[in-house]
Amino acid sequence: MADLKLLQAGASELGIHLTREQLSTFSLYMNELLRWNQRANLTAITAPDEIQTKHFLDSITCLLAFPGAVPSPLEEGPPVDLALRLRRGKGLFCIDLGTGAGFPGVPLKICLPEMSLTLVDSIAKKTAFLSSLVQTLKLSGIRVLTARAEDLAHDPRERERYDVAVARAVSRLAVVAELALPFCRIGGRVIAPKKGNVAEEMEEGRYAVETLGGRYGDVIPVELSLLGEGRVLVVMEKVSPTPTRYPRRAGLPAKRPLSR
Repeated sequence: MADLKLLQAGASELGIHLTREQLSTFSLYMNELLRWNQRANLTAITAPDEIQTKHFLDSITCLLAFPGAVPSPLEEGPPVDLALRLRRGKGLFCIDLGTGAGFPGVPLKICLPEMSLTLVDSIAKKTAFLSSLVQTLKLSGIRVLTARAEDLAHDPRERERYDVAVARAVSRLAVVAELALPFCRIGGRVIAPKKGNVAEEMEEGRYAVETLGGRYGDVIPVELSLLGEGRVLVVMEKVSPTPTRYPRRAGLPAKRPLSR
């Protein structure tokens, strides 16, 4: 098993205590990523230390914005492990849009083994890797779909089905809103990891968020020594149905983001 001390330390800082089995799964994930990357060019990040921090650890920070992650002010006693607080994902449906090599979805699934996860990417070589990875890691409750989010969101079997939609390094918030909010059930949420001062981008995307049936929730700072400063998780809450005409046809949300 690869030395995953950086991942283990960073996860512990988040309040997540990875088991030996989970660390073994992450180690196997790294090996498969590097093996496939030699022929499929899945990621430019190939140094083991950077895979631990920039891929694995950065992905699991999304747990800070999952339903139930914030403790009730009435709770007493010592802090509860974050993954246990989230009930290991039982009954939770999550979709990862533009997942690439499985980030953040697969690391989240390793931490929350009972979560149901759908991984979506439009590039077949990436979903081929993911399908192989799921089998190699012996992960259950995962679907891998080769599709554009703009098309898939109009499938009644997928629309407004999910508790959580994650979109890491996809686009600006106005575009993320149009791609992701249609998948969320009422009461669900979109989690968008971002860097830097996001106030201007949030204001730019506000019209899109509200048009698509959402509103901004918390902006959660990610304060981890191994990741550096300026990372946040922007949460969009689904409060009303997304109008049936959205999302627009493939490519249009990025080309012409919704604005007043």
